Amino acid sequence: MSARETFLAEAAKRILITDGAFGTEIQNFKLAEADYAGDLGLSHDQKGNNDILALTKPEVPEAIHRAYFEAGADIAETNTFSANRISQADYGAEHLVREINVASAQLARRMADEFQAKDGRPRFVAGAIGPTNKTLSLSPDVNDPGYREIDWDTLVDVYKEQAAALVEGGADFILIETVFDTLNAKAGIMAVKQLETELGREVPIMLSMTLTDLSGRNLSGHTVEAFWHAVRHAKPVTVGLNCSFGATQLRPHVKVLSEIADTLIMIYPNAGLPNELGAYDEMPDTTAGFVKEWAIAGQVNVLGGCCGSTPAHIAAMAKAVTGVEPRKVPALEPVTRLAGLEPFTMAA
Repeated sequence: MSARETFLAEAAKRILITDGAFGTEIQNFKLAEADYAGDLGLSHDQKGNNDILALTKPEVPEAIHRAYFEAGADIAETNTFSANRISQADYGAEHLVREINVASAQLARRMADEFQAKDGRPRFVAGAIGPTNKTLSLSPDVNDPGYREIDWDTLVDVYKEQAAALVEGGADFILIETVFDTLNAKAGIMAVKQLETELGREVPIMLSMTLTDLSGRNLSGHTVEAFWHAVRHAKPVTVGLNCSFGATQLRPHVKVLSEIADTLIMIYPNAGLPNELGAYDEMPDTTAGFVKEWAIAGQVNVLGGCCGSTPAHIAAMAKAVTGVEPRKVPALEPVTRLAGLEPFTMAA
């Protein structure tokens, strides 16, 4: 079976578990700049360039993947959130984008295969692609609303370079996550579709939106429903929400998405809201209790954690939803659904 078919078969049996935060887990290793830089001879300071650890300190992301699989995760998201030409330019490492992504995907693939070999349960690798630090929809200059730091074709090329390397390294899916600008996400979708044409096979997409305010909109202004109308044509294997807020603040938006999306729903919230020092205090059982409510309500197919979550959070979630029936994908009436900032459904 294809990766999509295997994933759908597993998701029909139970609620699947994706992993948790990477950045905060890396911080626990107390790495120095030299650990990040390794012997690559880069001219910029590399401290904080988490993605480059696949080349300079691979035992760190490997240990984190292992911890999440041991906690019960079914999916490893590659440590490649900023492993694109735009973001890596801040570190003078844009020429290493392919190497970073291939190595990160290979590492996650190796861990996934190791755990699958132990018990026969399929494990999956999602090649994570972040939004970059540029936006297609908005101008960074308040005095020039029409100005853009990047254009569509450039961003498609940036995403395609990263996606191709992730697939080369063994990723099952391309996860376009933390979508704050829907147009950026559509560029990512275009990039994957171009890659599919070149490879002559499907590269399944996962999409995950992030909300920037409690009204339920992303930075480019789309509501959850409008976002789904704008990306549904990509036929993603999952769509969902990540980061944003804690689980309590996401609750109404999870409900909306679960009712309108005719695909699997994947939600991975932050471990609550950060305190005044920027740390996350929400305990694993608390987070697990919140997401279990969504599971019991039949609103989710895949659960995991974002900022502040740990292997303990993932273990608590996995335990909390054991035996809970996964969400049934709704069969929607075939009508024309469009989107501006708000959704629009054309009457039959």
